[in-house]
Amino acid sequence: MRREAAAMSMSVEQPLWRALTAYRALTAVYAVAIAVVARDSYERPQVAFGYLAVLLVWTLATLPRFTGAARCTRPFLAVDTGLALAGILLTPLADGAGRHAADGPTLPSIWTAGAVLACALKGGWRWAAAASTLVGAANLAQRGEASPNTLHNVLLVWVAAIAIGYVVEVARASERTLARALEIQAATRERERLARDIHDGVLQVLAMVQRRGTAVGGEAAELGRLAGEQEAALRRLITQGPVPEPRTAAGPDAAPEDDTRPQDLMALLGRYADARVTLSGPGTPVELAPHAARETAAAVGAALDNVRTHVGPGARAWVLVEDEPDQVLVSVRDEGPGIPEGRLAEAAEEGRLGVAQSIRGRLRDLGGTADLVSVPGQGTEVELTVPKQDQGGGEAATGRRYPARTGEGTQ
Repeated sequence: MRREAAAMSMSVEQPLWRALTAYRALTAVYAVAIAVVARDSYERPQVAFGYLAVLLVWTLATLPRFTGAARCTRPFLAVDTGLALAGILLTPLADGAGRHAADGPTLPSIWTAGAVLACALKGGWRWAAAASTLVGAANLAQRGEASPNTLHNVLLVWVAAIAIGYVVEVARASERTLARALEIQAATRERERLARDIHDGVLQVLAMVQRRGTAVGGEAAELGRLAGEQEAALRRLITQGPVPEPRTAAGPDAAPEDDTRPQDLMALLGRYADARVTLSGPGTPVELAPHAARETAAAVGAALDNVRTHVGPGARAWVLVEDEPDQVLVSVRDEGPGIPEGRLAEAAEEGRLGVAQSIRGRLRDLGGTADLVSVPGQGTEVELTVPKQDQGGGEAATGRRYPARTGEGTQ
């Protein structure tokens, strides 16, 4: 963790800012030294040394500003660049005609590059391009002609500044990515720590309350049932992450119509899992087309409604998901007495079309099948087969929608 904190606090820009600070101080001294050596060649030495005095004082006074991008504001950099441009344009006024004609150094000399590099570190390659272009134009203006030496110096500063500005932008993007990765890593570690603590304490207590409450019976059995539900929900939370939002009255198929991204069927079915419903499936997402995933989840919900209505509110059920290369198989099995022969036909005649429409109708429109296997005294199993390739059915093709859950016994 100490290494992670150090990585986040250490910016790759800081060495560049420190180097720029040293560069500005050294080049300011260098510019003054050149002027002192060539003092006899100046036509107006008072102009040269007056400017260099201002430059030296400005450089030393503003060194604390160059500790990071936050303190180098845009107005400050504008003044700094303006000082460099003023020195370049004052050179013909102060310098001797001989030195000026011989491509002698400007008054700020190579200090000018420090102003351009400060813009590159602050604003990236675009700011660097703007500042170096202004400096290049000032150099050409004070020379009066585009000599090879002048063009070489202008191009060198322009390319170097843009390159450094681009590198700074890439470094900042990398820093943001690293910071995000470290945040995710820290959150994952904290989640794992909480999962261990919960597993060692809370889950075991809830499981014990469930067992003993069931054994004692009466009101304690209801307490045990609630403890079992909380244990299942908490276990799912620490192993799979947050549970999807509960279904609205329209069911899972109430998701946005324009969502075309594949959906994870296991995530949609996860909302049905509790102390009475056991969900088993692959450890990886089971992706289907959005309408296929929603309709399949709604069919499973209808089957579970049948279990609660016809077997009892406390009946156990098991949902198994199998992800095959070309199709997804979902089975819903209960521990009830089974469905008597002919009961489904009677339910259809009575207008109770849960199996016919909410289950079989949905799967038929998806190009799949829904088989119901029931043996009296041995429970009922609903087997859903969903093809992964849409065969032209589904709500997108037919416009038909079925109730997510009938709420009154769907057989």
